[in-house]
Amino acid sequence: MQKGGPGLLPNAAVPACLRLRCFQWHPPRPIKYSNGTLSAKDAMIGAFTALASQFPPPETAREDGLLCLGGDLRPERLVAAYSRGIFPWYSKGMPILWWSPDPRCVMPLEAFRLPARSARKLRLHPFELTHNAAFKQVIRACAAPRDKEGGTWIIDDMMRAYEDLHALGYAHSIEAWRDGELVGGLYGVALGRAFFGESMFHTQPEASRAALAGLVGLLRQRGATLLDCQQETPHIMRMGGVMLPRVIFQAELERALAMQTQTGAAQSCATPEMVESGLPFPWLPWGVVYSYSPDGFWAARS
Repeated sequence: MQKGGPGLLPNAAVPACLRLRCFQWHPPRPIKYSNGTLSAKDAMIGAFTALASQFPPPETAREDGLLCLGGDLRPERLVAAYSRGIFPWYSKGMPILWWSPDPRCVMPLEAFRLPARSARKLRLHPFELTHNAAFKQVIRACAAPRDKEGGTWIIDDMMRAYEDLHALGYAHSIEAWRDGELVGGLYGVALGRAFFGESMFHTQPEASRAALAGLVGLLRQRGATLLDCQQETPHIMRMGGVMLPRVIFQAELERALAMQTQTGAAQSCATPEMVESGLPFPWLPWGVVYSYSPDGFWAARS
């Protein structure tokens, strides 16, 4: 979360072995569910697995975390990447670069803690928190240059790609407001019981911490088990972030994305209606928007 700016790689050519094969998604034809035959759900999951398998194994990434390049930023490609612990990160004028760093920064939900000074300030002067109220504003604020060089990795193509994921219900934002003004927030991708944090911003002190605290509370309510922060930052580590070796991270991710057999907020099981809609994902979108109350509880609105 909150990755750096340009200059991700030296200008040297990236080896051809890192290039990603392109894949044209063809949604399966709706098929009636019946015993003893291939269901539409099985066909969808099989096609999604074929797409995800086009990425090299994460353990083959370079020492700096670069796994491969190429492909596209269509929703099905992005979801396939996240399902394998892979994310895009590149600058304008570069090909799409896909990363799987080792070790991986995560925020254990049970270990999250605000610094004492921040907690005290937020008790005295709380922000108003919302969910998905201003996704486009948040991602554009995150894309604003933060250094003298004026660079950003959240280029126009990336913004459009995550806005498409948001429209499908897989990308979410948490906003922090004060006096009706958006002063902080974050966004990321939700799959199953995992949330992949992408970036955060603030224009007032403590606003991004308030948004992250709100996200952690919402994920706890939903029964999430993994909050991926991707890369280590002092901001995240001061609030309880830890670095996991890739093998442990991948095991945690597999558990978070495992299909659920019981109904619940974090259920991640495709339905016939979802299959027939043409969405190529085995995980349900959240499907609700939440409202935050002053006592720290998120209530589903729709």
